[in-house]
Amino acid sequence: MKRIVVALGGNALGSNPKQQLETVKKTARRLVDLVAMGNELIISHGNGPQVGMIYKAMDASESGDFPFAECGAMSQGYIGYHLQQAMQAEFEKRGMRRKVATIVSQVEVDEDDEAFTHPTKPIGNFYTKKEAEKLQASGLGVYKEDAGRGYRRVVPSPIPKKICQLSTIKEMIEDHIVVITCGGGGIPVVKAKHGYNGVDAVIDKDRTSALLARELDADILLILTTVEKVSIHYLQKDEKKIAKMSLEEAKEYIENGEFAEGSMLPKVEACMEFVKHSKGKKAIITSLSKAKFAIEGKTGTTIEGGK
Repeated sequence: MKRIVVALGGNALGSNPKQQLETVKKTARRLVDLVAMGNELIISHGNGPQVGMIYKAMDASESGDFPFAECGAMSQGYIGYHLQQAMQAEFEKRGMRRKVATIVSQVEVDEDDEAFTHPTKPIGNFYTKKEAEKLQASGLGVYKEDAGRGYRRVVPSPIPKKICQLSTIKEMIEDHIVVITCGGGGIPVVKAKHGYNGVDAVIDKDRTSALLARELDADILLILTTVEKVSIHYLQKDEKKIAKMSLEEAKEYIENGEFAEGSMLPKVEACMEFVKHSKGKKAIITSLSKAKFAIEGKTGTTIEGGK
């Protein structure tokens, strides 16, 4: 049995609640496949479109400038609800007696993290350049172009330092519960005199997933995205798909600018961070549909290293 932390990308969810209810049924089948292989699963997920949608709705309501941390908490709740509902149904179809539960989790960040002065994390809907400029001029956030797909609002993306509910997550795993946690990278919080205070930011879910995998001593960090393998020279005539990557090779590719900042770069960096501090462990990047085969070593991009 292997302990696997799975980081789900946005393609495994939906852009609105109705669409998501249907999309997660397929996602649940792929995830339950991994459990059926005898693996122990801990699931994290992105929340970019969802938290943006919630923020937009709350901002337009009578509540006024609604705190962004609370929007993150809401997104964790409703995405977790859909995922655990779909997985529980899939377990029952297969006659598998397993439980699934979601933990609305907080992740501590440093209030002096330089990310708070340089927002980079895209959230919410896509806009044209003209629409984005109008929104920014109206004081409705900072907007940047996102990997050729349009303009999106960007917020700070500080480095995760501590998963506040880690002991609870461990207890649930020991009880053989499939845990959904650290959704959207976790609710970003900073240390206060008594407890924590939420802050307006989005922690990269792949970085938090790497931290979670390290803290849980996972065997594999599995990052699921839209492609089966990581490529260099992406969308060029000499594009090359990579099956295996050492830490040294990954570092060289990054230095050569092979991976897009808002797309593949944080995924590769998260994998590097995990294997660098996890002797004998590995990270895999692949698509949801190929997850089972990637775990079997038949596809995906594997990054290995460690001390």
